[in-house]
Amino acid sequence: MSDVLSDDGSDINQDDSQEDVMTPAELIAKLEEAWLNEKFSPELLENRSEVVDCVMEQLTHMEANLQRVKKGDTKASVHRMEIDRIRFVLSSYLRSRLQKIEKFFAHVLEREKSRGEGDPSLLSPEEFAFAKEYYANTETYLKAVALKRMPPNLQAVDMLKAVPEPCLDSFVFLRVKERQENILVEPETDDQREYVVDLEEGSQHLMRYRTIAPLVSSGAVQLI
Repeated sequence: MSDVLSDDGSDINQDDSQEDVMTPAELIAKLEEAWLNEKFSPELLENRSEVVDCVMEQLTHMEANLQRVKKGDTKASVHRMEIDRIRFVLSSYLRSRLQKIEKFFAHVLEREKSRGEGDPSLLSPEEFAFAKEYYANTETYLKAVALKRMPPNLQAVDMLKAVPEPCLDSFVFLRVKERQENILVEPETDDQREYVVDLEEGSQHLMRYRTIAPLVSSGAVQLI
């Protein structure tokens, strides 16, 4: 993978403001991490549009480099498989986000609306436009096929109540990337009490998502 990624000899800049330079291999690792977290998280996570944009740009370079490979070179088929693999991961990541937006659109827009100034955006500009259009189309459809035929006092619908919320109490598998101390674990039954655990680097656990959600956002743990 590193051969075809590095043929153009350029580094990828994830964030110009932070001057945080990554190699192409590190960029793909970031994409795979975001993909797995999004795939296994019950809620929509912060958008990683800077990673997506860099990967798409890098794929363009890789395709151009592949065109320069001599026909019959065995490396070409290997490089092509790697390009297809990266495209699959990227498409799966974006598809997972769109599915969550469609399922939880009202709550997603409410979270985006209520986020504080300076907080990272949950949605990319394109996702935000899609969520708003999906909300409007759903509302229009409900009014056309059902609400207008109901008594006037029943024609209003609260989308936040009508649309399901993400189940933050579902359990997820995770791998610890950075050691964490004194993680409070809530009791599973009335007979149990709260307790704290230390998460050792490299260890794997099955835990309630709500407990470790901040650690997923900070990158201290990886969902698997």
